[in-house]
Amino acid sequence: MSVVHLKFEREDREGVVAVGTYLIDAAKRFGIVFDGECIQSEGIHFCSTTVAGGESNLSPLTSVETKHFAADGRKPNERLACQAKIDTPGEVVIMTNEKQEEKSKETVDEQNEQYKKEFKELPLEKKISALVQLEAIALGETFSFIFNSPYMVFDKVMDVMAEFGLKKEQQNKQAARPKEHEARETGTGASAEPGKKGASRKGGVNPKTAE
Repeated sequence: MSVVHLKFEREDREGVVAVGTYLIDAAKRFGIVFDGECIQSEGIHFCSTTVAGGESNLSPLTSVETKHFAADGRKPNERLACQAKIDTPGEVVIMTNEKQEEKSKETVDEQNEQYKKEFKELPLEKKISALVQLEAIALGETFSFIFNSPYMVFDKVMDVMAEFGLKKEQQNKQAARPKEHEARETGTGASAEPGKKGASRKGGVNPKTAE
């Protein structure tokens, strides 16, 4: 089996995957998650990546990529992970885009620091009042969750969601496969023509000639 050494630079994760693997499947195996699932039917993609090395080891741009980048613009060596497949052995280096959640975390950290600073400057009476309000909010949300989520119903819902999620993932993966790749992999072998019926049994008489 032919393999390729694949490295995701931003996450500092690397390993060996088989030739024929799509970049998005390899990313999932390495525990790398994009901002969202691509919606093929609407042409929405969250799996944009930059090939920092080994671009010649990947499949050519697909019609889906061409259409997507024509509308949104394309950076140098940019590919869609759901469309790019590893075609030949060697080494491939990928740089994923910065995730929105990482940007959000930085914003939250800045807000937390600002809140700490403002809280520190409050008089003692206002500090106590703010803490009491926070405790009341937290307690109210806890009781609301318990009363509105019976265990049996909650567990059943989670089971159904898990099953639906697995089926949906399989459907999305199949829908994401480029038509160019399917045509190349399927082939056009013709099925054998079935044998003709009506041959007489050994030692028998053809009913058409029998008098």
